[in-house]
Amino acid sequence: AGVSVGLVSISFALHGRYPFALVYRWFLFYQPATVLHLFHTLSGLALAVFNFGPQVYHSAVCVLVQFLMLRLMGRTVTTVLSSFVFQMVYLLAGYYYTATEEYDIKWTMPHCVLTLKLIGLSLDYYDGGKEAVSLSQQKSAALTSVPSLLEVFGFSYFYGGFLVGPQFTLQSYKKLVARELTDTPGKPPNSALPAMRRFALGFLFLVIYAMFSPYFPDSYFLTDEFEAQPFWYRCVFMLLWAKFNLYKYVTCWLIAEGVCILSGLGYNGAVEGKHRWDACANMKVWLFETTPRFQGTIDSFNINTNEWAARNVFKRCRFLGNKAMSHILTLLFLTVWHGLHSGYVICFSMEFLIIMVEKQFVALVNDSPTLTKLANSSLYPLLYVVQQFIHWLFMAYSLVPFCLLTYDKWLRVHMSVYFLGHVFFLVAFLSVPYLRKALVPKKERGQAKQD
Repeated sequence: AGVSVGLVSISFALHGRYPFALVYRWFLFYQPATVLHLFHTLSGLALAVFNFGPQVYHSAVCVLVQFLMLRLMGRTVTTVLSSFVFQMVYLLAGYYYTATEEYDIKWTMPHCVLTLKLIGLSLDYYDGGKEAVSLSQQKSAALTSVPSLLEVFGFSYFYGGFLVGPQFTLQSYKKLVARELTDTPGKPPNSALPAMRRFALGFLFLVIYAMFSPYFPDSYFLTDEFEAQPFWYRCVFMLLWAKFNLYKYVTCWLIAEGVCILSGLGYNGAVEGKHRWDACANMKVWLFETTPRFQGTIDSFNINTNEWAARNVFKRCRFLGNKAMSHILTLLFLTVWHGLHSGYVICFSMEFLIIMVEKQFVALVNDSPTLTKLANSSLYPLLYVVQQFIHWLFMAYSLVPFCLLTYDKWLRVHMSVYFLGHVFFLVAFLSVPYLRKALVPKKERGQAKQD
């Protein structure tokens, strides 16, 4: 098995967005906002037509309906709810009518990115009517006036964020059009070198993915040959499969980030005189490659989508007064947003379980003098290797249902490794109280209980 034709097409389109950014910098930077909105709209539509043909009408309909909601229904809770329901139902209907048992690249792929963007737009418009927005992230994204139709289309189809993201707000887009996102006021940003760095890094991951992913195809999990392999082989294969499989996402996001940096959308101000270009970063590559913790992987992967979910779902559930419930609702939203397959439910439920157990073990290590001393000893390099192996093995275990989608497939793979992930984390969760009793002094146990 090789790299899919669909992925090659998307990769070509991602690389093809760089000429749009160059045209904007060289010829259109000083043009009026109307011209820029038209350029961003038409360039994004061209990408959509290139990849999905006449199915581009799905995105156009949703953008138009979203604008009409903002214009006709006003700054109300009803507008927010109507937007949420319409955009999510349209997306889920698309999943339902186009879904197969494979991961297909079709119009629903960029549409799920657009869905978040349009739901976020309605929330930002609603926030703009509040006297005070308590959360700084919401305040910076709040819209004080209803955007124009051309503005909404330019924002929705902007070539830097169409297809695979990243997520950004209309306020950020307006700053781009107003020529405010630059390190040289009034002139195009000096962002070519930072953009090329991200492009080169993305291209490197593309090469690695193209070289190694054919040796770790999804289909091999479902063969009798895989099930006949020794247990250790199945686990190592699954681990390496996950590592290389994720590189296709890393590739797409790094290349997309480079486009955003080149255009200026990636400009994130200056800290101590050093200009930053990470406003649209969707990957922290070094953290992704070196962290031995599950939370570290989450913090380094698909950053903008996670931040969108944190701002627009998790933090808006604060009225519940329960972080665990807010976390569950956020993961439930992300599960439904990804699609209708059972694999997404298993993947995100495993994420909740893993993060919960990991937090308990981190607290255990911090509270136990014995474990703290061990973690800081000369044995740490060996412990790091073991921790990395455990980390990626169970990342892979969770990723299997995400990629195989249907229960008959992921269940077969989980059975072949004896439900290792579920058993391991259930045992770990049940063992924490006993480990605390054995390894943590009574004083620290009492303090932990108070906290």
